[in-house]
Amino acid sequence: MTSTDLSAGHTCVPDTGIDVGATRPGIMQVTDTLVAGGLERVAVNLANALPVASYRSHLCTTRREGPLAELIAPHVGRLRLQRDSRFDVQALRHLVRYVRENRIRILHAHGTSLFISVLASFFQPHPIVLWHQHGGWLAGLERSPWWLRRLAKRVVGVIVVNRALRDWCIRALRMPEDRVWYIPNFVCMPEVVEAAAGLPGKPGFRIASVANLLPPKDPLNLLRAMQIVARASPDAHLLMVGRKGDNGYMKLLLAEATDPILRDRVSFLGVRSDVPAILKACDIGVLSSASEGFPLALVEYGLARLPAVATRVGQCEEILDGGRVGLLVPPSTPDELARALLLLLESSARRTELGAGFRRHIRQTYSPERIMQQMSGIYKSVINPSNGAG
Repeated sequence: MTSTDLSAGHTCVPDTGIDVGATRPGIMQVTDTLVAGGLERVAVNLANALPVASYRSHLCTTRREGPLAELIAPHVGRLRLQRDSRFDVQALRHLVRYVRENRIRILHAHGTSLFISVLASFFQPHPIVLWHQHGGWLAGLERSPWWLRRLAKRVVGVIVVNRALRDWCIRALRMPEDRVWYIPNFVCMPEVVEAAAGLPGKPGFRIASVANLLPPKDPLNLLRAMQIVARASPDAHLLMVGRKGDNGYMKLLLAEATDPILRDRVSFLGVRSDVPAILKACDIGVLSSASEGFPLALVEYGLARLPAVATRVGQCEEILDGGRVGLLVPPSTPDELARALLLLLESSARRTELGAGFRRHIRQTYSPERIMQQMSGIYKSVINPSNGAG
C-alpha cells in the first residue's frame, strides 16, 4: 500500500490491492479512533473478517490513530482524516472523495462517527449509512437527544450489541423493528499462545481484569471486592489491563489500591498488546462493570479457558449462558463479587470445569464465521432491499 498526502495532516491510503472497478461492494468501517477500546476493536475485527470474495473492505479513522492500527489486515483500504473539530469541512471533503473513488456502498459508522458519516451521505454517490451502537448506557435513557433522532432519520438501520439497546432504538429513536439488528461481537485470538512470563502473583491465584479504567467498568467496585478477597486468600493477585481514565478518577483508584492489604496484591499493567498471553498465565477472569454493551473481555476469557465472574449487566448473562458457564453477581456489590472470586480461588476443579464449558459455549455461539454471516446478510439486505435482512 502507498500513502497520499492530502494536506493539513489528512492522509489517505487507497485500497491498491483490489480493483476498484470490481463488482464487489465497498464497505467502510468508520470509527473516530483506534485506541484500545471495545468499539474500536469491533471495527477492526469487522474490517479484517469481511469476506473478500463478496466485498472490498475499508476502514476510516475520523480523528486519531491508536495501537489497534497494528492489527489491521494488509488488504483493508485505509483513510485517516485526523479531523480536529466536528465541522471539519476538509475532512468531510476527503471522506466524500474517498467514497467516490473507491465506490463505497456502505458507511458502517461506529458510535459517534455517525455524524460525519451522515454528512457524507448527502453527497454523490450517496453511500448508505449503517449505525453500530455500542453504548449500553443509552438503554437507560428514557428519551433520546433530539439531534440523535435527527441523525437516525438518515440511517438505513441500526446494529446494536445487546437486546436492551435494540428495544431502546425502537422506542426512543422510532426505528422500524426490522431495521434494528442485534449482532453479538466476536474476538479473533490465536489457537496456541505461550503464557506471558514474569507476571506478578503466583500461579493458581492470578485474577485478570481486562477493562479500561473508566467509571462504566467500575474498577472501584473490583478493588473493594479485592480487599475482602485478600483477607481470606492472601496469595490472590489482581492484574488490571486497560488504559487509564481521567486524572481525577485515577487518583481515586490509586488511593483505594494503596490500602495496606492491596499494596502488593494489585498490579496496573496499562494497555498491553499481549492480552492472550496474559490470560494464559492467569486463573480467573473478572468483569466488574456497572453498565455494558457486549463486553469483548468476557469472550476473550472464554477463548482462553478462564473461568469468569461478571456483573449481571448488558449481555454478560447471555455470554455466560445464564450462569451455566460462569458466575454472575449484581453490579456495585463488592461483597458478592468477592464471594464469587473466592469460590473459584478455593477450587481448581471448579475453575477447570467452568473454563472448559465457557470455551465451548463461546466457540459455538460467537465464532467469527457465524457473526460475519449475520453481518453479510445485513449488508446484502440494505444494498438490495428486496432480498430481505436474512
